[in-house]
Parts: sequence; C-alpha cells; structure tokens
Amino acid sequence: MKTKTIMVIGAGQMGSGIAEVFAAKGYVVLLHDQKQELSQAGVDGMEKRLQRLVDKGYMEQTDVTSTLAQITPISDMRQAAAADLIIEAATENVDIKKLIFKELDRYAKEGAILATNTSSLPITDLASVTNRPEAVIGMHFMNPVPRMKLIEIIRGLATSEEVFQTIETLSYQLDKVPVCSEDFPGFVSNRILMPMINEAVFTLYEGVATAEDIDTVMKLGMNHPMGPLTLADFIGLDTCLSIMNVLHEGFGDDKYRPCPLLKKYVQAGWLGKKAGRGFFQYE
Repeated sequence: MKTKTIMVIGAGQMGSGIAEVFAAKGYVVLLHDQKQELSQAGVDGMEKRLQRLVDKGYMEQTDVTSTLAQITPISDMRQAAAADLIIEAATENVDIKKLIFKELDRYAKEGAILATNTSSLPITDLASVTNRPEAVIGMHFMNPVPRMKLIEIIRGLATSEEVFQTIETLSYQLDKVPVCSEDFPGFVSNRILMPMINEAVFTLYEGVATAEDIDTVMKLGMNHPMGPLTLADFIGLDTCLSIMNVLHEGFGDDKYRPCPLLKKYVQAGWLGKKAGRGFFQYE
C-alpha cells in the first residue's frame, strides 16, 4: 500500500508537528481544522518555529520553503477523499474522536488508512463507529513531534496486518522508531508516565516537598531531563487528567485515581504552559 497524501486533523501543537514531519519528507499534507483560520494558524506557527531554527543555523531556508510548500491548510472534511492516510490529532476526548471517525468513514476513499494520535483511548472503540475497523490503527507520536523519535503503533482488535505493516514501514521512513503496543488503556508510554506524574502531584498535594524540589529530585536523582511537574505543565494538565481518567476507568483500579489537586488546577483553568500557569508560572 503506497501512501502519498496525508491528511492531519487538528492543527494544534501535535497536529502541526505531525504535518511538519511528513511535509519535510516530501509528502503532500492536508492540515485540517474546524475553521480555515485555525488551519492557517497551524501553518503560521510552524513557519515561525522553523524560521527560528534557520536563525540559529540548524536549518536551511530552502528546507523551510520546501516543507511549507507541501502543506495545504483546509477546513472541509470532505477533502479526506484525497488522502491515503488520515491521522486524527484532535483533543483527547472519546466523543469528539468518534464523531471525527464517523465523518472520515463517510468521506475517506476505499483503502485509506484511518489513524489516531490518541495517547490513551482504545483503538478498538474508535474503530467500532466505522464500517472499516480493519483500516483503523493507533499512531501515537510524542511531543514535540519533529524532535522525538518514538511512535507507538497500536492495533485494534480488527486492524489488518497490511495496515500495521504499512504504518510500521512509514514510521521508519519518517526516521522514527516504531514500537508496537497492545490495545490497553494508556498503551505503554502513558500507562507508565501518567501515574508517575500523578504521584508527583500527590507528593505536592500532601506537602512532602515543593514543586521545585520534587522536580529537582527526579532530574538529579533519576537523571530525567525534565521534572514530572514541569513535564505535566508542558503536556497540559487537562490532558494529564483526561488520561488518568481513562486509566482509572479502563482498569478499575484506584492506583490510577487522579490526584484531587490535579482536578482542582484543571477546574481553575491552570492548565500548564499553554495557559501561563500550572504547577509553575510562565510569561
């Protein structure tokens, strides 16, 4: 199965990063969001990031120009008919994702692969709203997409071997390292990462140490490049809470219970770096 045209749904940080990676490798990319201005904002943000790399001497201007030339911002879901691979990178909400997959099932051409960048939700459940569950697969990129090497590939119950092999091969072509996970809540990455972050929040909540000291322990004592609370701010506390809820509900085990402080911060709108405030404050 040859893949030439990619459609990415969601022009936020993850979606624009995925679009950039494919465009840099010469794929035709359709970057979709609900409104044309949102899709264009995704491209504009990408151009600014790439220009900073040029200014620092890490990229050539010609590479930026050629990458951006491969990307078309769109807002019409019907243009999915032109794509060989469609990657959904919308917010981590199962109802929203199911609505998207129902639409894709209506508009995508026969033989197209429907992938999701979900970081925790069951692939089998998302595939169940389509008439082509064999064509649905998880393709979980890490953030920031252009720099992180890993892609988690998750097969749903009905995902075909041909679709899996295509996505695995494609991952290598993107200079990524694919790792296969079974379709369990959180897969591998977030089943391990999110409980660690949640425990760090409990440590703060119980007054064991300050946020700065908790992060320092993990950076200097465990050689983590970033402390768990800083990482939570970077990911988005709403996303962390959503994933913890998926783990808690999916496994039915109280060891995955979200910390009350995490819930409170999300209720307050302290969502991390994107909101200017989370466990730390940002300008």
